[in-house]
Amino acid sequence: MLQFPPGQSLLFDADDTLWENNIYFERAIAAFISYLDHHDYNPAQVRATLNSVERETILAHGYGLTSFTRSLITCFERLSPEPPTEEKIERILGFARAISDQEIELLPQVAETLAQLSTRHKLILMTKGNQAEQADKLTRSGLARHFSAVEIVTEKDPSTYRNVLARHELKPHTTWMIGNSPRSDINPALAAGLHAVFLFHKDTWVLEHAALDPAPHGQHLIELDSISKLRDFF
Repeated sequence: MLQFPPGQSLLFDADDTLWENNIYFERAIAAFISYLDHHDYNPAQVRATLNSVERETILAHGYGLTSFTRSLITCFERLSPEPPTEEKIERILGFARAISDQEIELLPQVAETLAQLSTRHKLILMTKGNQAEQADKLTRSGLARHFSAVEIVTEKDPSTYRNVLARHELKPHTTWMIGNSPRSDINPALAAGLHAVFLFHKDTWVLEHAALDPAPHGQHLIELDSISKLRDFF
């Protein structure tokens, strides 16, 4: 028996909730660190520098593959004793291009679960990132038909969630944010008065890591290890 009645509004994250994403960035980063082959910094120190650069780049240029590429080049410039040559820059660009060449790989049971949930509830895709990149991923995923609306936002914070609630005339007590990121999907949604479902993904981006906030009184926080288990609740 379902725990929550039909008519809920389910907001779904995209990257690493519906399809694989971060594993491709991790492969590119591993290739970048190997190529840099720095003599003064070990791989962990190079990665820490890249994480710092990415935080700076995101603030200035937002999320997405272009931003990530910029971060790789900036990191290389900071750690390399000499300015990068055109050949080295082209090699770095190749690491990023390998990400864009990836086919969309849906996580297990995503298509079947969304198809079933969409018959009972209102589904909205809510993802952050580059508008064109995220829209293209959704198109290639074949999942667009399950969503009544799509929200591609620059950041996920409590005010963004409240704006989405207002724009779609959603009620907080019947609205859920479902995703793999404590920092972007769970904690700010709870702060905005929504319920949340945390879907664990072992390869969640390190910049999205955070401790899960407890659900405020009257709100729900459900932790699951598979999207298919949503069908036990909704």
